[in-house]
Amino acid sequence: MQKIHSKCFSVTLVATAAAAVSIVSSAQAPQEKGKGKGGPPAAQPQKIEMIKPDFYVVTGAGGNSSVRVTKQGLIVVDTKNLGDQFYNDLMAQIQTVSKEPVKYVIVTHHHQDHSGNIGKFVSGGAEVIANEGLKKNLETYNPAQGKPAPPNVTYATDKTIKLGGVKVEIHHFGNAHTGGDSIVFFPGDKVVATGDVVVGIVPNVDYPFGGSAVEWLTVLDKIAKLNFDTLVPGHSGQGKTTLTKAEFMDYKKKWETLVSRAEEQVAKGTPKEMLLASIKTDDIGWNINNQQWGNPQRLDAFYADLQKANAAKKK
Repeated sequence: MQKIHSKCFSVTLVATAAAAVSIVSSAQAPQEKGKGKGGPPAAQPQKIEMIKPDFYVVTGAGGNSSVRVTKQGLIVVDTKNLGDQFYNDLMAQIQTVSKEPVKYVIVTHHHQDHSGNIGKFVSGGAEVIANEGLKKNLETYNPAQGKPAPPNVTYATDKTIKLGGVKVEIHHFGNAHTGGDSIVFFPGDKVVATGDVVVGIVPNVDYPFGGSAVEWLTVLDKIAKLNFDTLVPGHSGQGKTTLTKAEFMDYKKKWETLVSRAEEQVAKGTPKEMLLASIKTDDIGWNINNQQWGNPQRLDAFYADLQKANAAKKK
């Protein structure tokens, strides 16, 4: 974890434990559409730390939550695992840095470790914003923890909000982790929050809910064009809460390497059941030969995704 400024209400997470919990939460256990099962509640306690003046990240108990403090209220990105305990703990952490009300909440995707407490924030009077694809995914998403409530505001491609002199750009750059991902950019702070489109662990594609490994590359290209120096991933890893732009570019390169190698295997006729084992990933540090990537429904979709990409290149 990076060293935090002096005002920080900080924590040192145990990297290996955080990574282990985060893999379950962010990847989401293999699921049939309409029968989704989210990962178990994260074991580590929530902690808040300042990454820039008036900008905080709450780690633990699900995906990372970003908090931007303004004199007119708070802007929050992602809501932790579903449940009163997780919501109350999140609010307790937030109130250590500001007593202002939460005015806006942006949810990066439908998985309950990020969307779990939408209903609590709506009831509290916040405007909860999400992509149209997230709302659609929630219709058939049924994790074991319970069904998250829908947002009260949706957008199609882009949306901008302003509060207390802070501007926030919300973008759906395409399908990546899911079909309803939001990228949240704070241009004045040069901070971007990506949900599980960027993670500090092994990423995963939720094909049953609109994800795409191939389209993921386009989304990363668009993120790279934003003028940021700090990135808040959906889940942290390797002892670092945030990523620098250089670290993001390294993550982007890993994705490009993975998809390129996968396309090559499909192009030369590697059978679907042998695909994951045939893709070299030891040099990028990602083990995709696992239950999440190898779930039959996801593997079928991954193979079809690659076939489609190869066909498009031949035209």
